[in-house]
Amino acid sequence: MQLVVDKIAKAFGIHEIFKDVSFMVEQGEHVGLVGVNGSGKTTLLRCLLQPEWVDSGAVKFEPGISVGYVQQGFTDIRGTIWQFMQTACPEISSLRQKLAQLEADSGKLQGEKLDSCLEEYGRVLKRYEFIDGYNYENRIKRVLIGLGYTEDWWQHDAATLSGGQKTRLMLAAALVRNPDFMILDEPTNHLDIVMTQWLEKYLQEFKGGLLVVSHDRAFLDNVAMRILEMEGGKLQSFKGNYSRYLEQNADCCLQCAAGLYCAH
Repeated sequence: MQLVVDKIAKAFGIHEIFKDVSFMVEQGEHVGLVGVNGSGKTTLLRCLLQPEWVDSGAVKFEPGISVGYVQQGFTDIRGTIWQFMQTACPEISSLRQKLAQLEADSGKLQGEKLDSCLEEYGRVLKRYEFIDGYNYENRIKRVLIGLGYTEDWWQHDAATLSGGQKTRLMLAAALVRNPDFMILDEPTNHLDIVMTQWLEKYLQEFKGGLLVVSHDRAFLDNVAMRILEMEGGKLQSFKGNYSRYLEQNADCCLQCAAGLYCAH
């Protein structure tokens, strides 16, 4: 399991947001989180990202995995769009600098010191290849173009972008980082139909775990394989995409109306 949430609760004063919320997300599982505005979805996401913020219970990510998060809104972005994207994955830059330094050092060393340097170079290179460092720039180009930033945009000053454009750029940065687990909050809000379809395909190919909050039913149909519904401070899980969730939810409501047992 990449994420295990065990009976967490959160309240603001006497106002209880949710309690006894539990769920798990496996590697490669793509989960949609739905619920009416004010049901606690954003609060739940914050609890996942800041486990110490929960009142009780526990949030545990698999040790060592990288977690990417894209929320609504944006932070300060500097430089050109291309410069910003090149720094989106700091580990790539760090590994490149380390490889260059080790290469330079190897030309000055002999004997055991050279052997040690070459061993370290091999370890760093293995990590660089594992995160696909050689194709980083190609990955940037693919993501930028997919999200509507064609080449004529790449030298554009990112600080002059609109709020929606900056949010879209933050999404591009998160995708380029290629984390092990990704949390997306309304990712299609500033995308047109073509961009949304591109994002759907990208996420369908994404091998990591995914938790996405969205009101876009078609998007959830094409991306999610399970739906979590937040309602009345409780969380319920439904297998399948959003359409399947609606069918199961309707069946639950019919059972309730008939006075039969229903977990809803």
